Amino acid sequence: MGCGMTVKDNDYVILSGSSHPSLAKEIANHLGMDLGEVNLERFPDKEISVQILDSVRGKDVFVVQTIALEPNEYLMELLMMVDALRRASARNIIAVIPYFGYARQDRKDKPRVPISAKLVANLLEKAGVDRVLTMDLHAGQLQGFFDIPVDNLNSMPLLANAFKRLDLPDVVIVAPDAGSIKLARDYANLLGVDFAVIDKIRRCATEVEITTLIGEIEGKNVLLADDMCSTGGTLVSAAKACREKGALRIFCSLAHGLFVGNSVERVEDSPIEVLLMSNTIPVTDRLTGLTKYQIVSVGSHFAEAINCINSAGSIHSLYSYIGV
Repeated sequence: MGCGMTVKDNDYVILSGSSHPSLAKEIANHLGMDLGEVNLERFPDKEISVQILDSVRGKDVFVVQTIALEPNEYLMELLMMVDALRRASARNIIAVIPYFGYARQDRKDKPRVPISAKLVANLLEKAGVDRVLTMDLHAGQLQGFFDIPVDNLNSMPLLANAFKRLDLPDVVIVAPDAGSIKLARDYANLLGVDFAVIDKIRRCATEVEITTLIGEIEGKNVLLADDMCSTGGTLVSAAKACREKGALRIFCSLAHGLFVGNSVERVEDSPIEVLLMSNTIPVTDRLTGLTKYQIVSVGSHFAEAINCINSAGSIHSLYSYIGV
């Protein structure tokens, strides 16, 4: 495996915020470690109280916190944990953020709007983060918003491997919108198949209209490839368009499954047969009623990346052991 799963005693510490403790525990297990102890409480007025219970003086500390579902709460919690670690003389603080919240607001596309992704980058740096380890940023160029190292892991090989195990003939990868073209092309290259593109017009925040489909999908098994699903509008519209154009079976691959509002009902009632998604965002009650999803864990991937960082190895070496 990439950098070799070796752990030096007392060399570094892994801590978890409250957003995704199961993933943090999985990462620690892969590294043969226990999570460090943190006391996270709320004052009666809902302010956050943080205390790091283990000594971190002179150590590298990895803080696992996904900024999703309750992004404001979890972002503030992360910032306070980082501040506590800095004041406790941690050597280096690495924020492990499987889903980087606010990444979609990365530019001024309308008058008088914030660039929230840059604001979050500034907050993390100012709090004392020395490095960020994340996965599938909504736009890769967000790495340039930071003046510290950012490692942006890729879930696509893991998801593609899971799809490959379904052993389907006559596959075509479909980008559900123009923003997913590069991702669809990468899937197609990795799996050695063709890809197609759906052009859409967004009528409002939750409704999209399909205008045309570029490529041949009739009689094919389709994999819709996207980086996230929030309301489900784009994926469901794309799935229906593929069915109308003669697709045989329709599958979907997602890096981040947010699933808010009535997205579960939309997807469950759609032509999508199986939805493969990573566990960068925890499975909660919001997914009740969704029977089509299969989780592809990224815990070992983050564990190997942490090992690479700790041993000064190459993050790029990770992808040599993913057997697609």
